[in-house]
Amino acid sequence: MYKNKIIIIGGGYAGLRTVEKLAKNPQNEIILLDKNPYHFMQTEVYDLIANEEDFAQVTVDLFTYCTGFDGNVVFYKQDVTNIDFENKRVITSINRFSYDYIVVAVGSRTKFMSNVTGLREYAYGIKALHRAMYFKQKFEMSLFKRVDESGTSCHALNIIIAGGGLSGVEIAAQMASFSREFYSHNNFICRKLNIVIVNSGEHILRGIDKKLVFASDKRLKELEVIIKNKRKVVEVTKNSVKLSDGEVMPMDFMIFAGGIEPNHLIHELDIDKNERGYIVSNKYLQTQNYKDAFAIGDCTTIYNHNNEVVPPTADTAEQMAEICAKNISNLIKNRPLINHKIESRGVLIALGRGYAVSKIFGIHFNGYLAYVMKKFVEKVYAKRLNIRSHKGCKKIFND
Repeated sequence: MYKNKIIIIGGGYAGLRTVEKLAKNPQNEIILLDKNPYHFMQTEVYDLIANEEDFAQVTVDLFTYCTGFDGNVVFYKQDVTNIDFENKRVITSINRFSYDYIVVAVGSRTKFMSNVTGLREYAYGIKALHRAMYFKQKFEMSLFKRVDESGTSCHALNIIIAGGGLSGVEIAAQMASFSREFYSHNNFICRKLNIVIVNSGEHILRGIDKKLVFASDKRLKELEVIIKNKRKVVEVTKNSVKLSDGEVMPMDFMIFAGGIEPNHLIHELDIDKNERGYIVSNKYLQTQNYKDAFAIGDCTTIYNHNNEVVPPTADTAEQMAEICAKNISNLIKNRPLINHKIESRGVLIALGRGYAVSKIFGIHFNGYLAYVMKKFVEKVYAKRLNIRSHKGCKKIFND
């Protein structure tokens, strides 16, 4: 019997949710493509950096995950270099694959501005696992070095975070919280840690609910995180950061969380893109040019009923995946497509160990309760993937 050949490019939040939904139809033959063999749970990167979780806890093996379905999903670790939409071909560094329907869900990457001298050379992004791991190791070694100096001299550890969005705020709070407990529990003399957020806007967390901004700002100041609003990083050297107001700050290492751009593949595709280089999709999440091609996740931009950009979060990506999967199923069955009505269902911001702020369906929670809610959401998500991956692992080793 004829099978529907569906290719999904990208093993992130949007891609995996789409696989999960479409795999329920045994007539769908699904290929998942990604250059990495793992899914990286980026919403938990703050825990990874602050040593609450190791890399195994924030990743899922894509080979075992896809094997965990009923034989109609296969994963290939291959870097997609282009897509021939006219002839329905996906070109990778190794093969060419044909498809009936395609889902582009390649996400985004850290945008290192070329006009900021030294940024790419001396700053670290955290959207890629290998960069987050490298920063984690450097952070731990820097703490150890300060401990090793105790009793002789004690130099401050200066961490600069460029970007006052969700990632920058969560990482700053978690590192400050972790360091405070680390020094307190171990009674070390050397406790000099300076964490600075450099933020171009009037306040941190642009576009987020004002109550959450106020609560987050207050919490960061309690953790002694310094916030420099209305300033930008204009130059980075090995040991310093220069700001737009002329201030030069000492720097041991710097995280750049000040901007994102579409994955490199998007630049190669011959389809309509907006002024920022993101794929233009319609109300059904199809590309403007091809009705059998869908774009979801961080590589496209969608708007809510007020014509406002819906923030590119994991929750948004999963909602898009569900609509996308439904519309592909409707195309297969010659049924009408459904409009997306995606809205942000809530915001959960981790601000150090045992503390978070949140707004869920219009209700605000701060403190430990919000922290428990955030951890619960993360653990439920991870558990769902791990069950599938465990099933696939058993199948592989029992064959």
